[in-house]
Amino acid sequence: MLVSPPLDFGKHFDIAAASSAGVGVGTADRLENQDNFVLIDAGGRAVFLEGEQLHEVQLSDWPAGHIRLAVLDGMGGHGHGREAAEAVVAGLLGMPACDNLPTLSAYLDALHSRLQASFASLDGAGAPLRRPGTTLTLLEIAPFEAPLLYHVGDSRLYEIKHDGVAALTVDHVPATAFAMAGVLQAEEWWQQVHGEHRSQIAQAFLLGNAFADPAVLTDALYPLTRERLPPFLRHLPDRRALALRSDAMYLLASDGFWACAAPRPWIERWPALLAHCTDADAALHALFAGMEALPLEALHIDNLTAIIIRPLPRRDNGDDTYA
Repeated sequence: MLVSPPLDFGKHFDIAAASSAGVGVGTADRLENQDNFVLIDAGGRAVFLEGEQLHEVQLSDWPAGHIRLAVLDGMGGHGHGREAAEAVVAGLLGMPACDNLPTLSAYLDALHSRLQASFASLDGAGAPLRRPGTTLTLLEIAPFEAPLLYHVGDSRLYEIKHDGVAALTVDHVPATAFAMAGVLQAEEWWQQVHGEHRSQIAQAFLLGNAFADPAVLTDALYPLTRERLPPFLRHLPDRRALALRSDAMYLLASDGFWACAAPRPWIERWPALLAHCTDADAALHALFAGMEALPLEALHIDNLTAIIIRPLPRRDNGDDTYA
């Protein structure tokens, strides 16, 4: 497991991140880690993966107090998943800090299009390469502003409180397309997305989307706005401002953490698992240890990447929310 070194996230956040090639995989049959993550702290120090190893850089002209967090899950089934995730990471490191959703969305949508063009090349035999993809679930946090969410794929953001766990993102999977078309209702959608493990995806960064036309992989991204989502998911659009609470922890993670036959009982254990963790680093290690303790026959071995976000109490806005 590769754990990010301590960074300075200011007085409002305690944050830790780690990534692993997979639980229970021996040296001889080790998975390639096609996941990635980005942490940019309040002083512009950035940590990420390159060549499956931790790297650090100091960004110049990074505004004081601004934070960027992202988890990426390269799509290995399409080839070059690690390279796709690393290309997006490089784009995130070169992208200026954003303090509003339109600007953030414009930069990231442009990065998506630019990387599509750069990966549209030929292999050694002159045959077209199948375009890779990656998930991208990102939080952009300007000082004293509401955190901004930008989400593509099936990595997730969870809110973990003492009395339960809530998913704050909607997976970009066929079940969601069916729900948007009115074919699946809330209970069926929740069972397919959160009650079992499926490996299909309907949209990924760089790859494109199958939401606009299920018969064709369309180049552009297809944001799941309030207007496009069914009523039971309308409160979870892909691109929105968030209110993070100091009485909760937040988990930004790739789908290896719920890639098991029955993910719901495992996810429902998270509040108890993290109950006595007094900082983000302890919570991170408890989460990985919990995964390692799961019966291997119940797991679909996959890469694991997690960022734990612990908002600290603040009184300058009159309550305990960071919004």
